[in-house]
Amino acid sequence: MSTTGEATTNKAVIDKAITNKAIISADSHIAEPPNCYVDYIDPAFRDRAPHMTEHEKFGDIFVIEGIDQPVPMGLIAAAGKDPKDLTTRGVKFEELPRSSWDASCRVADQETDGISAEIIYPTVGMLLCNHPDIDYQVACFGAYNRWLEEYVGNAPKNRLFGLGQVALRSVDEGIKEIEDAKNKGFVGVMMTGNPPEADYHDPMYDPLWEAAVDMQMPLSFHILTSKADQINAQRGPKINGFLGIMRGCQDVLGTFVFGGVFDRHPKLKVVCAEADAGWVPHFIYRMDHAYDRHRYWMKAPPLEKMPSEYFLNNIYLTFQDDWTAFKYRNEMNPQRLMWANDFPHSDSTWPWSQDILQEHTADMNQQEKDWILHDNVVECYNLPL
Repeated sequence: MSTTGEATTNKAVIDKAITNKAIISADSHIAEPPNCYVDYIDPAFRDRAPHMTEHEKFGDIFVIEGIDQPVPMGLIAAAGKDPKDLTTRGVKFEELPRSSWDASCRVADQETDGISAEIIYPTVGMLLCNHPDIDYQVACFGAYNRWLEEYVGNAPKNRLFGLGQVALRSVDEGIKEIEDAKNKGFVGVMMTGNPPEADYHDPMYDPLWEAAVDMQMPLSFHILTSKADQINAQRGPKINGFLGIMRGCQDVLGTFVFGGVFDRHPKLKVVCAEADAGWVPHFIYRMDHAYDRHRYWMKAPPLEKMPSEYFLNNIYLTFQDDWTAFKYRNEMNPQRLMWANDFPHSDSTWPWSQDILQEHTADMNQQEKDWILHDNVVECYNLPL
């Protein structure tokens, strides 16, 4: 039985007509519980830790010192709700599905959607990626990583795979953060969209990238973790801001490609999470055009290959109901596409994922389905599946 109370079971088992293999969500989230930061943070920061409180208008919210925008509970775990019922107001934490923060309940809810395993991202932690105080950010990420280690450990084996959050106060510390994430059993790390010092193409980060390669820890960049993709910074009606939230990820990817990072580290794996993928064919054309036509006057560093080759080889992309990604898969690299259900967020395809996949994969052969729904995630993160 589903523990969410919001939707009925769609399919209790994986539909073999879609794929021969167990379906993995390459981008799922948790709703950090009230004690996530307060109980797990460095004691020096405990009085300032992100915490939950009740708001007259928004209901329960997470308050983060140094960030004016609170985090209301309304959309954090709204998977399966009717669009008319989506709201940021008046939702209490106790109303959220228990599976969004309790790993012992999560597997049952995901099995109703035909999901056998998940890569876990944070929610409040996404907002913390833009925190202006790097010391505070380090403390918060450390708290989350300690909490996540327990969360993943409370789930059945090989069902939940965590990503550690890296603040990158310095290169040396960043290497230790990746090493710590590896030691905690995480399969990769989630980076902030904007590093505190030079941008990611700077050679100062080369030891960090080499360490990530050596430890087999892919680097994930998620939407809404860059200064460029804030949903409230838009022209026109508020909903127009929803269309720009992938821009920050695109900027990061371009920085890695044009900055020669993949030239210097050809085995480095970068994951672009929840930014869709249907835009990629035009994006890589535009990258090649810019490099071919404008690299001299725009002072682009020389690359050994065309930009599109790096993009198609080193970058993995997650997406949910982006039918264009399925349709134009052969205009990109189908072995770098990773489907996700984004549970339990408001943009999730839960509990209708099987129906959506039946429609969107109808013209795909079995190998392509296996790649996108299983194999590519296993290969990217070296999962024991």
